[in-house]
Amino acid sequence: NDFLKDAIFNPYTWRCIMRIAHARKENMQQIDEVHGGAGSILFDRVFEREDFATDWSFIHAASLLPGGGIGHHRHEHCEEIFVTVDNAAQFTHNGRTTEVVGPAAVPLRTGETHGIYNHTDRETRWYNFHVVLPGKGSDSTDLGDDRADAELESAERLPVGRLDRKLLKYSRSHGGRGEIGAHMVWQSQDFRTNFGFLGLALLPPDTSVGYHRHDTLEECYIILQGSGRMTVDDETAEVFPGDVIPNRLGGSHGLYNHTHEELEILVVAVTQEKGKLDATNLGDELAKR
Repeated sequence: NDFLKDAIFNPYTWRCIMRIAHARKENMQQIDEVHGGAGSILFDRVFEREDFATDWSFIHAASLLPGGGIGHHRHEHCEEIFVTVDNAAQFTHNGRTTEVVGPAAVPLRTGETHGIYNHTDRETRWYNFHVVLPGKGSDSTDLGDDRADAELESAERLPVGRLDRKLLKYSRSHGGRGEIGAHMVWQSQDFRTNFGFLGLALLPPDTSVGYHRHDTLEECYIILQGSGRMTVDDETAEVFPGDVIPNRLGGSHGLYNHTHEELEILVVAVTQEKGKLDATNLGDELAKR
């Protein structure tokens, strides 16, 4: 059909059919002076607003090159979470700057100024999760400052959420197999938009997030380390680091670690109504998928 024909010639459409976006360096393009920032970054539009039914505006992935970053700017009608996956970067929040060593997640609420700069001699992997206020569109105002020479302050003065495995608490997840570790880094009350949460999860070998669905929120699973078998709407595929899997409204999903290594993921959610979460477990550990 016409949609399939378009998918064959359009890699972005094709990966949406497969439900998995691959946020990897080979997919990225180099762009310069983002929001007036210093140097260059490698950048990939993982998912955009048309891919979601909620107020999720986009998910972007980037590799911040040494001496590259995103300039000082603000949004009045939208909020973001900057996630530094590894290495480090200098992060600016409301004019204050500190070194953020990954993995860490920093929230940017409406009206708060922010920017990021890679001061190291190595690339820094990074994600941006972006949500708009209900009924609003995405906006941005650049402030003409690349923050390359910003004076550093204590990290205690900025909102930095650590993706720290020491904070994990273990329990069964959605009727899944065994117990997995989970930690909520940021939750609904930390935002003005309908961000639901950003959490870290760790699946030991032979454990799973059981098969379930949400009717009032959308999630994305981001594979940080390890591999597993992700099932979405009865389709199962193996997933690897850098894979981003959207779980849309009413869709069924779960994840099983079939390997002998730990599987570490980020889970990010956006709700239809602020603070309203739901889940229906479907009685499948997914170990036989």
